[in-house]
Amino acid sequence: MAMGTAERSGAPEGGAAEVTAAVTSNASDRDIRAAGRDTGTGERQSGYRPLWREEPARRRRMPDPVRTAAVRAVLVVAVTLILAMVAFLCTLAESWLAFPMVLASVAGTVVATWGVLDVWVTRQVWNQRHGVVSVPSSTARAMRRERRRARRQARAAEGSRERIGRRGGAGQLSHP
Repeated sequence: MAMGTAERSGAPEGGAAEVTAAVTSNASDRDIRAAGRDTGTGERQSGYRPLWREEPARRRRMPDPVRTAAVRAVLVVAVTLILAMVAFLCTLAESWLAFPMVLASVAGTVVATWGVLDVWVTRQVWNQRHGVVSVPSSTARAMRRERRRARRQARAAEGSRERIGRRGGAGQLSHP
């Protein structure tokens, strides 16, 4: 149903949900209450329903250098696929352009491989420089184990020094 000029000028400020409620209130069934109309108790029912619900992201956003490398890699791979398709079609048509396109698609494959490796290396470098460790590796666990062992030994050595000092024997380790 199209809204006329008179209805448009009198449209409420609440949005499209209330406008539809106003339009549906002119329905032929007068005994059916439209959404958003006054219910008689002094309060209005809201006909507004959000179009989508905000949900937290499952994964964090990629860092900027990794994202730019990924976009570059996707573009290079797309161009390479187009070159390969054109080379194939030129070969089927027995065109003179077939050989140069095959060479271009081979070069594009090399560049696309470089682009994908660039994404991988950039991601690894970013993780290493900024200390993002998603799953502790076996080396990280071993280093933590060593640090814990060193702390325990330091505490044990400190405790033995305190016990010797408490005995009152000014540094004596043997009894007379």
